[in-house]
Amino acid sequence: MEIFEEPLGDERRRLLEQELRKDLHQFLLSMKEVDNRMPECPDVEEKWEEIAKAYIPDGIREFQDFPSASLGWMMYIGMAVAKMWDTEWEIYSKIEDLYAYMRDKRGYDAMDEYIREEVLQLQGVDYTVLEKVTGECASRVYNALMHQRLEPGTKEAFNGYVACLHQLYLMGAAMQLKRMGYHMTKMN
Repeated sequence: MEIFEEPLGDERRRLLEQELRKDLHQFLLSMKEVDNRMPECPDVEEKWEEIAKAYIPDGIREFQDFPSASLGWMMYIGMAVAKMWDTEWEIYSKIEDLYAYMRDKRGYDAMDEYIREEVLQLQGVDYTVLEKVTGECASRVYNALMHQRLEPGTKEAFNGYVACLHQLYLMGAAMQLKRMGYHMTKMN
């Protein structure tokens, strides 16, 4: 966790993550893409830091010219990891760099298509709807990040970017878990 967080002293990042989580959750709830209660999937959540460390050099490079792709790809990655968890986790969990594994199938620019077609096996309307929902989520997160008025190239801007990626990853995983029939309900 050391490259992503100061010892929880970063109140602004925490607040940004809360704001993003609330906004994305409400938006996806209105689209019936997630349940009211967010899923818990520790295996997928534990992959976050490893994936983020591998993704960030590519994501930052693309952010200036293609911010929606730089952000949205992480949502697709969250979906892919949830799908992998559901299918062959004993194999996928052992892949040393899961991000590079996905990226290198077709390259960074086509990673969204690879995930939708090959990992999630979507086509037709489902393929297009997911593209639109992910694009809208990336746009919402980008707007929230820009409203933070963080100076580019600063530690605060980096932390803000990572906060955005983290919430998109978690929401992507939540969407895919729901699509696969996992629903969180309160136990009595």
